[in-house]
Amino acid sequence: MGLLSKLGIGIGGRASRNVSHPATGLPTGGRVNGTNGSVGAVSAPRPPEMQESARISNGLKEFLWNLDGLGRGTMLDLGPAWQTTLSFFIERGFRVTSDDLLRSWKLFLGEEEIRLQEVAAGSDSVDVTPWGRATRFVEENLKYRESSFDAVLLWDILDYLEPVVAKQTVGCLTELLRPGGIVFAMFHSKKPEVFQRYRVADSNTLQVISAAPLCAAQRVYQNREIQDLFSRFRTSKSFVGRDQLRETLFIK
Repeated sequence: MGLLSKLGIGIGGRASRNVSHPATGLPTGGRVNGTNGSVGAVSAPRPPEMQESARISNGLKEFLWNLDGLGRGTMLDLGPAWQTTLSFFIERGFRVTSDDLLRSWKLFLGEEEIRLQEVAAGSDSVDVTPWGRATRFVEENLKYRESSFDAVLLWDILDYLEPVVAKQTVGCLTELLRPGGIVFAMFHSKKPEVFQRYRVADSNTLQVISAAPLCAAQRVYQNREIQDLFSRFRTSKSFVGRDQLRETLFIK
């Protein structure tokens, strides 16, 4: 699985971190060694203009209710490695792997530009179709064993991925989840005006952090499209907030 290709003990994309114990003072771009929680490399501090707000999250509350009694489960957080989120779940017995998929997507797009230049110059051969591109991204950045996780924090990531990439990502996550595993996903009802990140404050509250955009929103998914993406799951519940965000739980 290429363990040495990951930072720390993670086995996913280059922007990932695998954490088994709380780390101290972990910033958005930090890299974590999962064996002792130490910071291996730290990015520049978050810009001071970032704004934070709190939102009540019925979806999170339902997500935790479904995880209650699981014991020492495993969780894949596809957002930044926020200290508060990591500590929240680790204190509840979970082994948390944090893998910032949108940052990996941004890096991948830069590499794709180079690949396309090499193809145009005749020095390389690569599948340049949307499906081929999606396959490369998923294979390079979601390299985990099948049935590795009990839960996934997907956040609003699918809104920012190209539709074919979003479809393959969900397909891959389906294989990574154990039977009965659960996905917590969010969808915008219209294209977001600002780029946001999320972290867990408590059992029914999320902190919403505005940040410099990594990539542009690609699609606003309708209910039927969401159901099609997660056709191999059964929907638990969906909650629509006043901030144009829909929280949805999918159980495998």
